[in-house]
Amino acid sequence: MEELRTARRVLSRYGLRGHIDELEFHVLNEHTSPQEVEAMLSLFDGQDVGLLSEAGLPAVADPGAALVALCHRHGIQVVPLVGPSSLMLALMASGLNGQSFAFRGYIPAKTEERRSAVKGLEKQSRSLSQSQILIETPYRNDALLADLLRELAPETRLCVAADLTLPTQYIRTDTVAGWRKTPVTVGKRPCVFILLA
Repeated sequence: MEELRTARRVLSRYGLRGHIDELEFHVLNEHTSPQEVEAMLSLFDGQDVGLLSEAGLPAVADPGAALVALCHRHGIQVVPLVGPSSLMLALMASGLNGQSFAFRGYIPAKTEERRSAVKGLEKQSRSLSQSQILIETPYRNDALLADLLRELAPETRLCVAADLTLPTQYIRTDTVAGWRKTPVTVGKRPCVFILLA
């Protein structure tokens, strides 16, 4: 998991309240070195191990992928569990092409590189009629949304899906022209962006 406090809170909410102290936790995030991931193999000594993600899905645009790959290399069984996926929930609610889509994960953080990536994704979407799914670190949501509205063609459709499954859930799909007329601030919320040119 990426954050101990959040993991404890989630597990407590799902019925392990009072048993959290019986569990052993280890952080696996973008700062975890390959050597530290390799050392995590000792956790598997006949024990079941779970991989939690801070947001989204474990091992999908998530540092947990390194641990899953390590398990496969060492013949350790990997069992994915069914749960809500913000990516698929956003796609389902977007009204955009669910037959052909690509998950692009995080695009570059630097402004000029991000704007160039947005143009490239729109070009690919147009040529393949393919929905392009993006995520961003919550504190950069508004910068990404501003660049999407700046760089995309007015007729390109854009879905913004934030706080999925929460009471504060927000989902809106509109043309870029429509977004420009009535813009919003997403803020620091877990968010999925989908575009279709």
